Amino acid sequence: MLNLEKIKEAAARINGRIHRTPVVTSRSFNERAGCEVFFKCENLQRAGAFKIRGATNKILSLTEAEKRRGVAAFSSGNHAQAVALASREAGVSAVIAMPDDAPKSKVAATREYGAEIIFYDRQHQDRETVAIEISQRDGRVMVPPYDDYLILAGQGTCGLEFLEEVPDLDSLLAPCSGGGLFAGVSTAAKALNPRIRCFAVEPETADDTQQSFRKGERVAIEPPPTIADGLRVQSPGVLTFPILQQTAEDVLTVSDEEIVETMKFILSRMKLLVEPSGAAAAAAVLSRKLPRVVKRVGVVLSGGNIDAEFLATLLSDK
Repeated sequence: MLNLEKIKEAAARINGRIHRTPVVTSRSFNERAGCEVFFKCENLQRAGAFKIRGATNKILSLTEAEKRRGVAAFSSGNHAQAVALASREAGVSAVIAMPDDAPKSKVAATREYGAEIIFYDRQHQDRETVAIEISQRDGRVMVPPYDDYLILAGQGTCGLEFLEEVPDLDSLLAPCSGGGLFAGVSTAAKALNPRIRCFAVEPETADDTQQSFRKGERVAIEPPPTIADGLRVQSPGVLTFPILQQTAEDVLTVSDEEIVETMKFILSRMKLLVEPSGAAAAAAVLSRKLPRVVKRVGVVLSGGNIDAEFLATLLSDK
């Protein structure tokens, strides 16, 4: 199961292999948002996103026999890079299934870290099925993006660090797709501060988690159209959704336009580059979708990996 003890064990295991990312503030953002906001900058993390936490914890937990077999994974980019990097540093071979429309920069980085990539068509193939076939064919250990307690404990170290640095937050927001980051961060936050209000955030066109939260059971949607490529999961995780039900006060959604506006604001005012998926939680705060009584808000900027060409398009006024 996932609890504070497991998260602390993960923190000790991955210590020295990841960055303890900074927490920053912005007066300009606070003025626009109408509250005091603290940003946990996982966009400055190794491999450019929070995913290195869970991947490192999982891979370091493998037995020597499992390491010799190698690992398999599936990801649109950030988890792929994290698994590739963590595997290289542990001396483990990795094969990763990635969609054929994955951002070029994420594909390139995954290759540079030493992983083999197998492409699939997200419109016609199920990514997990592709990865399972690779795993079974080669006898590799699966390193899933979220439905694994070692992965969740690793992601929870982000929340542990956040609350250690800013213990008196009254709310905490994180982007949510499969739900690994939110499950880990909210579990740590609630254990350290039971009164903290936790909100998951996803694109309004990729609202599988919100639909599931409202219905009380996991809902699956069609492949969602959104610029937030890391938030295109079609259904919440089997392990993560029950945790979200316990720790989330609500699931908020933001439009692609709100995400882009937030990315531009953070880049121009705070000088931080955040990818669309990484800016989702900040977009909910900037768009004032939180209850008005919330005054001290923690936001996880979950990643900063974005193609230069795509960034230029987003920043263009045309």
